[in-house]
Amino acid sequence: MIEEAIILAGGFGTRLREVVANVPKPMAQVADRPFLDYLFEYLEHHGVKRAVLSVGFQGDIVQNHYQDKYGAIDLEYAFEEEPLGTGGAIRFALSKCHSENVLILNGDTFFDVDLNALNDFHEHSTMVLREVERPDRYGTVELDESSNITSFMEKRKGLTTGLINGGVYVINKSTFGDFDLGDKFSIENEFFAPHCQAISLKGFVSEGYFIDIGIPEDYYRANDEFRSFKY
Repeated sequence: MIEEAIILAGGFGTRLREVVANVPKPMAQVADRPFLDYLFEYLEHHGVKRAVLSVGFQGDIVQNHYQDKYGAIDLEYAFEEEPLGTGGAIRFALSKCHSENVLILNGDTFFDVDLNALNDFHEHSTMVLREVERPDRYGTVELDESSNITSFMEKRKGLTTGLINGGVYVINKSTFGDFDLGDKFSIENEFFAPHCQAISLKGFVSEGYFIDIGIPEDYYRANDEFRSFKY
C-alpha cells in the first residue's frame, strides 16, 4: 500500500498568471476551493497517510493555509531556497520521507490513477502513462511487451495515438543514489529519459480522468467539472 506522497507545488505558474495572480498554481480556486484540496481528498481516499509538499515560490501561502494536517493526512514542507527543477525538488523532498516507495504528484494536475493497482504493479521505479489521441504537443514514451520503458521520443507530427508521461510516479528512495545529477535537474529529460533502462523504469498505463490547470483554458474547464467532485 502506498502511504506517502510528494506533491510538487513550487512552480511559478507563468502560463496561468493572467487568471490566477496572487497565489501559487496549486492554491488556485477551482469550484470555490484550492485545487490542492482535491489532491488531498484523492490521496486520503486511497489511504495515503502522509504528504510532503515541495514548495518554493509563495510556499508560505500553502503552509499558512494547511499547516500540518489535511483530514487524516499529516503534512510536511520541503522549501526550496532556489528552483531545483522537478528532479532536484523530488530528491530534496525524498529526504523528508519515511517510506521506501513514495508517490509523486504534480500540484497543478489531477490524474485519477488507481493507487492500489499501481502499488501492485510497482517494483522499483514506475511512471504512470496515459494514451492520448494526436499527441503532437507532447513527447511520447515507448514500452516493450513487459511494460519496460525503452525510450522517450521527441514531439512528432502525424501520430494518431501515443503514450505520454502523466506526471505521476512511484520511486524508491534509493533511485537517485548511483547517479551524478547535480543539485538542479529535470526528472524526465535529465534522469528518466537517459537512465530509463538502467533503473528498470516501468510504465503503468491508466485511463483515469486527467486535467492540468496550468493553462487558462483547462483551468476554466476544471472550474466546471470539479463542481460535482466527490470521493
